[in-house]
Amino acid sequence: MDGTVSAFDEGRGRGVIATPDGAVYEFHATRLVDGSRRIAVGAAVRFSVAPAPLGRWEATEITRC
Repeated sequence: MDGTVSAFDEGRGRGVIATPDGAVYEFHATRLVDGSRRIAVGAAVRFSVAPAPLGRWEATEITRC
């Protein structure tokens, strides 16, 4: 899937990706494929979706476009 990072809290390592169709997926910095632990708000990304705790879905395998 393609999307844009709409929020990222560097201290917690948590962020949100929004897709063009309006869906939002949370993610943790450990899901960034390049091994970095930071990503800028507004960055275009490509990602997969996987089940997360509490019955939610989260973004995984996140790469910058």
